[in-house]
Amino acid sequence: MNDFTGLTAAVTGGASGIGLATARLLAQRGANVAIIDLNPDDVDDPLFGIRGDVTDRASLKSAMAAIAEHFGGLDILVNNAGIGAAGTVEDNDDAEWTRVFDINVLGIARTSAAALPLLRQSYSACIVNTSSIAATAGLPQRALYSATKGAVSALTRAMAADHLREGIRVNAVNPGTADTPWIGRLLSAATDPATERAALEARQPHGRLVAAEEVAAAIVYLASPAAGSTTGTEIAVDGGMQALRLRPVSQS
Repeated sequence: MNDFTGLTAAVTGGASGIGLATARLLAQRGANVAIIDLNPDDVDDPLFGIRGDVTDRASLKSAMAAIAEHFGGLDILVNNAGIGAAGTVEDNDDAEWTRVFDINVLGIARTSAAALPLLRQSYSACIVNTSSIAATAGLPQRALYSATKGAVSALTRAMAADHLREGIRVNAVNPGTADTPWIGRLLSAATDPATERAALEARQPHGRLVAAEEVAAAIVYLASPAAGSTTGTEIAVDGGMQALRLRPVSQS
């Protein structure tokens, strides 16, 4: 399927995890794909790596200029760059709250602002933001992270309203706990990684972590021309964690 032929996409945080899975799938479907990342050096063809920092407006403007020069324009922006944070409201100081919001929320605003002049010239323009199950479900030890992802969901709807009449769709995906490098690092730091992993798997109704490729598939659908009437929405890719309330498995 080459339904993205002739379209150009940019994926922030695209050098690993969900971002890399998304970039690869977009390229497989025919898109020209630029990865904007702090460490793009290991990005392989046909992906086009660009060094960019979502906390730096000048860096993002330069990245968009490089995309325009290399590909001639931009049709799809995937705002995937983000960082995690653990703990209750007592566990992170003001500097950490500011840092995580700066990357997870302001990073989306900065990148989108830098991309909008190019997106306005596209006949199939869209933005897809990576939010989280943490935006819609109360998770323990995730106060700061959840606050940022709740903001991402609200920002997605506001952007969709602002830019609909410019022909730019804006949507989000809400992954459950995904099998990504960040989760890998979190598990490695646990006292009992195997037990912690089992607990993360068990809280999702389908009993396992979400694959990065599964989240990528939802992002690519929202970015596709087939989703031309879909804007201001969120797709949960969480194994039923948000919507389902299953009865406990009977014990024999």
